[in-house]
Amino acid sequence: MKNRILICTGTSGISAGAEKVAKFFKEGIKHHKLEDEYDVIVTGDRGLFRDVLVDIVPPEGERTTYEYVTPDDVSKIVEEHLVKGDPVKKKLAGEDYKQFFASQTRIVLANCGEIDPESLDDYLAHNGYIALKNALVMSPEEAIKTMKTAGLRGRGGAGFPTGMKWDFCRQAEGDQKYIVCNADEGDPGAFMDRSVLEGDPHAVIEGMIIAGYAIGATEGYIYCRAEYPIAIKRLTKAIAQAEERGYLGKNIQGSDHSFHLTIKQGAGAFVCGEETALLASIEGRRGMPKIRPPFPAQKGLWGKPTTINNVETLANVRHIFEKGADWFASIGTENSKGTKVFALAGKIKNTGLVEVPMGMTIRDLVFGPGGGMLRKKAKFKGIQLGGPSGGCLPESLLDTPIDYESINQTGAIMGSGGMVVMDTRTCMVDVARFFLDFTVNESCGKCVPCRVGLKRTLEVLDEITAGRGTEQHLTFLQEMGTTIKNTALCGLGNTAPNPVLTTMRYFPEEYQAHIHDHVCPSRVCTALIKFEFIEENCTKCGQCFKACPVDAISWKKKQYPILDKKKCIKCKTCIDACNFEAIQ
Repeated sequence: MKNRILICTGTSGISAGAEKVAKFFKEGIKHHKLEDEYDVIVTGDRGLFRDVLVDIVPPEGERTTYEYVTPDDVSKIVEEHLVKGDPVKKKLAGEDYKQFFASQTRIVLANCGEIDPESLDDYLAHNGYIALKNALVMSPEEAIKTMKTAGLRGRGGAGFPTGMKWDFCRQAEGDQKYIVCNADEGDPGAFMDRSVLEGDPHAVIEGMIIAGYAIGATEGYIYCRAEYPIAIKRLTKAIAQAEERGYLGKNIQGSDHSFHLTIKQGAGAFVCGEETALLASIEGRRGMPKIRPPFPAQKGLWGKPTTINNVETLANVRHIFEKGADWFASIGTENSKGTKVFALAGKIKNTGLVEVPMGMTIRDLVFGPGGGMLRKKAKFKGIQLGGPSGGCLPESLLDTPIDYESINQTGAIMGSGGMVVMDTRTCMVDVARFFLDFTVNESCGKCVPCRVGLKRTLEVLDEITAGRGTEQHLTFLQEMGTTIKNTALCGLGNTAPNPVLTTMRYFPEEYQAHIHDHVCPSRVCTALIKFEFIEENCTKCGQCFKACPVDAISWKKKQYPILDKKKCIKCKTCIDACNFEAIQ
């Protein structure tokens, strides 16, 4: 067997030059006549954003991982490592890399960064389509029972039991049924679905075929946002390969089951992540939610029974039917089985995709795979869970287990898996305003609570961050947030006030400081910053002077800096550069 050179070539990798890195490795191998010893394999992204990531994997023994590889590094790696057998030490992945993966349980992400996503043969070599063969010898009812035993809950946010959802659609009357994959990943900072589709597209396809068999559907749609061109390209190729080999189409693998797949590209509307709006978009109508019941399982796509699962949910299916429902159910907690993929972002050392067992605490995730805070002296302040409609939790809740019930009790939601870590430089009032601004812009405007309520709420937050807040504003925010949660038409509207309600609940002192003291403790809200130097905190290091883009700060060695307020444009660059909170 040959040595494999794995090059992470998803969106993240390509943006860092992975295609050139792969090209130069192939040229170097050819130049040194090493074709009989090495194969270059382009993979999806592995999850840790230290691109370009390159692995040298021998048939036996340990792999060698390089990080931050540039095209200029390739010739040295080829000459030193491939030819002479001496790894290039300065490019080797360090302890942070090992820490990131040490406590992960990779099921959904198992093939990402390990296989060529454009090769069906590579997928088959990693037990691909074995799950489909296992499912096809069952009855549809047995397949649904397997899902119920596994206990997989929907990974799109609500956590509804997948087996139960399939069963509802199976029992619904209809001459035609559909299975739809929701790949409209609209949360800012979320990239779980993109990475799975780019790195392991056949896993999602296999999950959809099994789901179609279980509910009696012969047609399926993958609704993928058009901003994911690499995912769409690889999905298209994977569908063609599966059709050619008899895994899609008529009489799959000699069975009575037939299934066809179509990709529908979305235009990037956040509201189309809501299932009824998504179905409307597939049908060619404006993506707007509608009142339920009837639910899609009874009356969905073109009025026919429809099951909608997100990418991560469907990617789990093949593993359940390959390794068994009991195996899957043994992972996680009693009511939240399996693993969950999270997109870690913010003021944290290791950003990227993390897959961990349900039940792990937020603390163990942030300070385990996440590696802790980005700055050495920074203190953890809070974490945003569940995307723009999620909630902000304080340090006191770091030991909360990551499962659906525990997270919901805090006022946050699991959501699709976005996690933004914040330190003491983050203003929680501004965070609430930021996420609300997003949901206001993305609201479809169909119902009054969203169209009017969210807009009025955002206006109040603008007043508070501008230093014009009052106690009456706090009362308004609480009452309006509760009203929207209880009356909005769809789940997106129901959860949109969460950032406001949770920051008011867990960080009330910040709202009080903005309103009564006219101060932003985190020095984020520009209108409340005086831009004055606090000499007792200043170390005379001159970092603010070096950072100022308009030369508004004068400074000499061993002296305090002086600010010219007439020149100051209040860009906050000096605040970001100062590690001692010497500017207020």
